[in-house]
Amino acid sequence: MVFTGPATPGGLPNMKSFAIHILTGPWLMVFGSLLIMSAAGATYLFALYSGDIKDSLGYDQTTLNLLSFFKDLGTNVGVPAGLIAEVTPSWFVLSLGAVLNFFGYFMMWLAVTKRIARPAVWQMCLYICVGANSQAFANVGSLVVCVKNFPQSRGVVLGILKGYVGLSGAIMTQFYHAIYRDNSKQLILLIGWLPAAISLVFVRTIRTMKVTRQSNELKVFYKFLYISLGLAAFLMIIIILEKKLTFNQGEYGGAAAMVLILLFLPIAVVIGEELNIWKAKQAVLDDPASPVKVITEKPTQEIAAPLDQSAPLSSPIEARVVDQANVSCWKTAFKPPNRGDDYTILQALFSIDMLILFLATTCGVGGTLTAVDNLGQIGTSQGYPKQSISTFVSLVSIWNYLGRVTSGFVSEIILAKYKFPRPLMLTLIMLLSCLGHLLIAFNVHGGLYVASIIIGFCFGAQWPLLFAIISEIFGLRYYSTLYNFGAVASPVGSYILNVKVAGNLYDNEARKQMAARGIIRKLGQDLDCTGTECFKLAFIIITVTTMLGALVSFILVLRTRKFYKSDIYKKFQEEQKQAEEEMAAAGNGTVAAPKAG
Repeated sequence: MVFTGPATPGGLPNMKSFAIHILTGPWLMVFGSLLIMSAAGATYLFALYSGDIKDSLGYDQTTLNLLSFFKDLGTNVGVPAGLIAEVTPSWFVLSLGAVLNFFGYFMMWLAVTKRIARPAVWQMCLYICVGANSQAFANVGSLVVCVKNFPQSRGVVLGILKGYVGLSGAIMTQFYHAIYRDNSKQLILLIGWLPAAISLVFVRTIRTMKVTRQSNELKVFYKFLYISLGLAAFLMIIIILEKKLTFNQGEYGGAAAMVLILLFLPIAVVIGEELNIWKAKQAVLDDPASPVKVITEKPTQEIAAPLDQSAPLSSPIEARVVDQANVSCWKTAFKPPNRGDDYTILQALFSIDMLILFLATTCGVGGTLTAVDNLGQIGTSQGYPKQSISTFVSLVSIWNYLGRVTSGFVSEIILAKYKFPRPLMLTLIMLLSCLGHLLIAFNVHGGLYVASIIIGFCFGAQWPLLFAIISEIFGLRYYSTLYNFGAVASPVGSYILNVKVAGNLYDNEARKQMAARGIIRKLGQDLDCTGTECFKLAFIIITVTTMLGALVSFILVLRTRKFYKSDIYKKFQEEQKQAEEEMAAAGNGTVAAPKAG
C-alpha cells in the first residue's frame, strides 16, 4: 500500500491527490452502489404502465400476468449474471446490464407507442424479460461487490442497498411526473435510459477492493441510513400532498429536485470519511517511526489459485482447498462442508438447507410479489380512483424500503447481541404478510392502503434476510452465483400464484360478468373484472400458501439453531488477525514513507 501526495500548508490535502484518493476509495464505491440501486427497482413500477400495455395491445389479464411473470423471471433469474461475474470484472457486468436494460424497455416503449408493428406476445415477453434481467447485473456488479468488500457488515450493507432498491419505485415516480407529467407510456422510456446511464457513470468506480476494516465502519453505514430515512420521509410527505392537492409541472419539478439533492447528500459523508483516512495516512508519512498496523484482506482469487503441492500447508483451510482441487466437483456435491465454510456451487444447490430456503421463498416472496404486480388491477376492480392506485404503488415502494433496511439493520443487531437467527425473522415476516393478503381478499373498506403498507414492508424485508442467510450458510466464495440462485424462487412463486392462480381466476370471473350482461368479447378486446370476487379466492389461496412457506422456513430455524448460536463472523476475524500478524512480521508493523527521487 503506497501513500503519495503531500499535504498543503494548514493541513489541507493536495486537491489533485485527494481527488484521486476519493475516486479510488471504498466509500465512493458505496455511494455509486447506492445510486445504482436507487434506479434498479424499476420493475416495481409495472402497475403504473401495465394498463397502457393492456389497452394498447389488447391483452386479457392472463396475458398481462404472463408478461408480469417474464418480468419477474428476468429480474430474479440472475444465475447467468452471477456466472459472468465469476470470470469478468464488475465494469463489464455493469456495462452489459446497462445495454440489456435500454434495449428491453426501449423496444417495449416502441411497441406501446405503436412506433413499430404490434409485436407477438412472445416478443413482448422477451423484451420485458431482457430489460428486467439487467437488474440482476446491477445487483451482481455493485451489491455483491459491496458485500464482499464489507463481509463483517453484510446485513447492514444488504439492508441499506436493498433499501434503496425499495425506494426506487417512488424515486422514479417523482422523476417521471417531473419530466412527463402523467404520460405513463413515457415512463417505460424513462425506465429504459435512466438506470442504464447511472450504471455507465460508475463502471470504473465499483470494484472488488482490499478494504481495511475501519473501527467506525458501522457508524458510516448508519449515516447513510439516516440520509435514506430522510429521503423516505420526504417521499412519503410528497405522496400525501400529491394525493390531496393537484400539482403542476413546476411543483413536480421542485419535488424531483429535492429528491435529487437527497440522493447526492451521501457524497458529503464520502468526502468526510475519505478526508479522515487521508489525514491518518499523512500522519504516518510525517512520522515514519510511529507504529501503524496495515490490514489487507486477501482477494478471493488467491484462495482459488492452485497451491504448490510441495510447499507445507500452513492451515487446515489450505489443506481443504488442495483436497477439493484434486477431486471432481461432482464427487463432492453431496459432501458439503460445515455451515459457514465456502460451499461449491453444486454443494450449495444440492443441500437440504438451500432446498428449504428455496421452497419458503417461493411461497413467501411469490405471494407478496403477486400482490405488488396486481395492485393496479386490484385497485381498479375494488373501485379505487386512478390517483389512489399511484398512491398504492408509492406506498409499496416506501414500505418496501423500510422493510429492507429494518430487516437488514435489526437482524444484524439482534444477531450480534442476542444470537437471534435470521431464518426465524424470515418466518415471522411471512406470517405478517398473511394479514395484508386477507385485507385484499375480503376488500375491507380502505383496506388496500393498509395492505399496501404491510405487503410492501414484508416483500422488502424478505430479500436482505434471504441473501444474508445464503452468504452466512454457504460462504462468500461463489456468492455472485448463489445470490442469484436464491432469487430464482421469486419468479417460480410468481408464475404459480400470479399467472396460474390470480390471472386465471380473475379472467374466469370477468367472463362470468360479461356473460351476465350479455356481452360477447371481441378478438383483441381487453378483459376487465369489477368487484370483490375478482381477487378474493386467489388471495385466500395465497394466504394459505404463505402460511405453508412460514412453516417450511421454521424447519430451517430448527436446523440452523446451533450455527446461529456460534460466532458466525469468527472466520473473518481470524483472517484479519492473521493478516495483521503477517504484516507485523514482514515490516515490523510500520509503514515507511517513499524515498525521494
